[in-house]
Amino acid sequence: MAKIFCVANQKGGVGKTTTTVNLAAGLAKVGQRVLMVDLDPQGNATMGSGVDKRQLKLTLYDVLLESASIAEARVKSDKLIEGGCSYDILGANRELAGAEVELVDVERRERRLKEALAKVSDEYDFVLIDCPPSLSMLTLNGLCSAHGVIVPMQCEYFALEGLTDLVNTIKQVHANLNPDLQIIGLLRVMFDPRITLQAQVSDQLKAHFGDKVFDAVIPRNVRLAEAPSYGVPGVVFDPASKGAQSFVSFAQEMVDRIQKM
Repeated sequence: MAKIFCVANQKGGVGKTTTTVNLAAGLAKVGQRVLMVDLDPQGNATMGSGVDKRQLKLTLYDVLLESASIAEARVKSDKLIEGGCSYDILGANRELAGAEVELVDVERRERRLKEALAKVSDEYDFVLIDCPPSLSMLTLNGLCSAHGVIVPMQCEYFALEGLTDLVNTIKQVHANLNPDLQIIGLLRVMFDPRITLQAQVSDQLKAHFGDKVFDAVIPRNVRLAEAPSYGVPGVVFDPASKGAQSFVSFAQEMVDRIQKM
């Protein structure tokens, strides 16, 4: 039975997609069966996993409208297989933006993804859902499907304000739609220990959230930033880089944490 996690933050530009694809690759590298779901119409997680979103015959759009199953729509990337970090991808492209409108009057609209994932749950150890930055019907589908939320965040002042909004959203979904939903942990990303403010915010996070803050820290890393232009996660692009090694450590920490839950 798969553990399903949303990678979410209502603040844009905090590295949600980078976290999703590199955690998926890291989990695959440590021997886990992984499905990555791209819930963002921009399709960046799809492209960053080595799949051309323009060439997809079936996407998450078809799954949400129940014209295809996940088993029919998922794909594998040749680049990931060559890199030894293969995971399944349920891709997205701009068609997905239309799903919001088409789902407005539909029954069980916020549970479409949950019901689709239930049919393939036994085939995976982890399902990772890359959420868009807004609280939309798409994000709601992700949160209703998930056992927990992984929150990537930069250690900056405005990031703390965004975190408050996200915690309130998760509480509302937990109370009304998904009693299983909880924050699994906060992941510090694009971290530069030389910046005093980042170290201070990191300390504040640990003081307030305790063991909800992951031990792994993802440094600001050029190789991670370059990887999407080659259509692969940083873990595959340059396995020896500090960023890639940090994500593999994070993946192992995730496995260990789930085994204790």
